[in-house]
Formats: sequence, structure tokens, C-alpha cells
Amino acid sequence: MITPDNDRALRLAEFLLQIKAIKLNVNQPFTWASGWNSPIYCDNRVTLSYPKIRTFIRQAYAQTIEELYGKVDVIAGVATGGIAQGALVAQELDLPFIYVRTSPKGHGLTNQIEGHFEPGQTVVVVEDLISTGGSSLKAVEALKEAGCNVKGLVAIFSYQFDIAKEHFAEAQCPFATLTNYETLIEKAVESGYIQEKDVEELREWRLSPSTWKK
Repeated sequence: MITPDNDRALRLAEFLLQIKAIKLNVNQPFTWASGWNSPIYCDNRVTLSYPKIRTFIRQAYAQTIEELYGKVDVIAGVATGGIAQGALVAQELDLPFIYVRTSPKGHGLTNQIEGHFEPGQTVVVVEDLISTGGSSLKAVEALKEAGCNVKGLVAIFSYQFDIAKEHFAEAQCPFATLTNYETLIEKAVESGYIQEKDVEELREWRLSPSTWKK
């Protein structure tokens, strides 16, 4: 994992808290689809409704891609959260855009990758959120199997789970995020969104999310 630009990461964390794209609640945890109890709920699709923040994210994605990966041929979004973000980034960089379904369509051309690309082209993958990395890396694998040269992946936010780092390392896929869990906690304390007494429990959840408050 590549460390995000700190000033940019803190500002984005502030935006995400302001518009409630990310919610924190230690006392009344959220329940994820996996069944995990969680003190955090993240829905980055909310950012698309706020032009100023949408622009900030689009430009931050583009800057990160140029800084870390240099020249690329195509931007690929991961369905579903990465589709709108990826299209905005491709527009910002004046590049072609494609997107990757979770699985091939069951009808028509049975495509898993939608849009035009050529085998051998360099691709950066755009995702909105990284938890364990599983769905993101399925998209990366599909692109590689189709002959693309995947340079890496960029996402808005990561929970910074160790398992995600392990999965990306095994897949030999560099990844970067615009902000992350530790930065979010820092900004949440600074802004009074949470209290210092909650920080230890928030960090405990990240270390063992599957057993927290069971």
C-alpha cells in the first residue's frame, strides 16, 4: 500500500465526515452484510451529490495516478462503486474508460469488461472503497486475463485491514488510497466528531473486525 498525501487525505476525511459519507458510532454499531459489527459505515456514492467534493476527489484521483503510475492508456472502474468515479477520472485525464463487472453477463455478449480496450494496454483501476480487497482484485484479475497490463489501483478510502495488504501483495498489485481509517480517526477527534475515549476501541475493531462486540 502506498501512503496517501497527508494534507489531501485529512481534507478528504473532513469532507467525508461533513456529508456523512462516513459515519462513526462506537455505541450503536452498524451491521455489515458479512455479519460483522462495525463502528464505521462508509458510502462514498454520497460524494457524487456534492459538486465541490466530487471535483476534489476527481482531481485527487488524477493527481495520484499521475504521481504514482505515470502515463497510462485506459482507466478501468470496478462495478459498482468505481464506475462513476472512474468515468470522472478518465474525463479529467482525457483517457478511455472501461468498467469491470463482478462476473460476466448471463446474456448477450456475456462481457465481464465493458468498453473498448486493446490487449497490452496499460490500465489503472479505480475503486471507491477497499475492505479486504477481494472484489477489487477480482476485477484486476479479469483485466489481466483479458491481456491488460494493470499498473495498480487507486481508491477513495481503505479500512487498512492487514488482510487487504496481504491480498494485494499476493496479487502483485500496488494500490493507493486518497485517505484511510487512521487519517479519518485523526480528523474525527480533531473536529469533535468522536471523543478521545473512543479511539482505542475504533483501533481494536480494525485489528479484529470479525470478532468485535460479538
